[in-house]
Amino acid sequence: MAKLNDIDRAAAEKGSAVKTVWQFVKFIFVSLIAMIVQFALLNLLPLIPAIKSLYGPDDFTLWIFVVTAAAGGLGYFIVNNTANIVAQIVAFFVNREKTFNSSANIAVTLPIYIIFTIALICFSAWLNPTLKDLFVSKGWMKDALAANAATMICSAVQFFLYFPVDKILFRKPKEDAVVAPAVEDVSEAYEAVEETVDEAEESVEEIADAAEETAKDIIE
Repeated sequence: MAKLNDIDRAAAEKGSAVKTVWQFVKFIFVSLIAMIVQFALLNLLPLIPAIKSLYGPDDFTLWIFVVTAAAGGLGYFIVNNTANIVAQIVAFFVNREKTFNSSANIAVTLPIYIIFTIALICFSAWLNPTLKDLFVSKGWMKDALAANAATMICSAVQFFLYFPVDKILFRKPKEDAVVAPAVEDVSEAYEAVEETVDEAEESVEEIADAAEETAKDIIE
């Protein structure tokens, strides 16, 4: 982990262009992790009997979403979107922490990210079964392969859209969040020192006054 931080600092010292390229490289690896999560769920969730029973035999229609029985109907709609949502949640937190080293407020950035994600998921929820149905109906691929191919295409689209959005959301680096507390700590320490000095001065004055009175008493 320390080595990764060293590379981050070295890239930042080379300028914003190099820093962005390095962030994009890390973004690729994080996207691969998210994709692994998505494809794992895409292929494992249908093995659950309760979900498997929802595949076909009827078409599923909801608003602009139409998933034919050949594409999997309600079952595929649930599996596809669940896999997509979980993958994007994983990507959000890993990209915030590792790709952009950001201290951006989750309470602010997460709702924006969710809205953008919902928009992309709606798009993918329409495009994915449409592509899968096309691949199956044309006889180009069998059901499982068509599902993975359609998901791969949608993931690629999301990949190129998420990077600029994440870069904007996570533009606040961790250093900004660390400097402020440090300044506050220094100010508090300075105030404590001032109070100590004032108390010491008061003590010295009291001792001097007492010594002066004692000297007068002795002389008298």
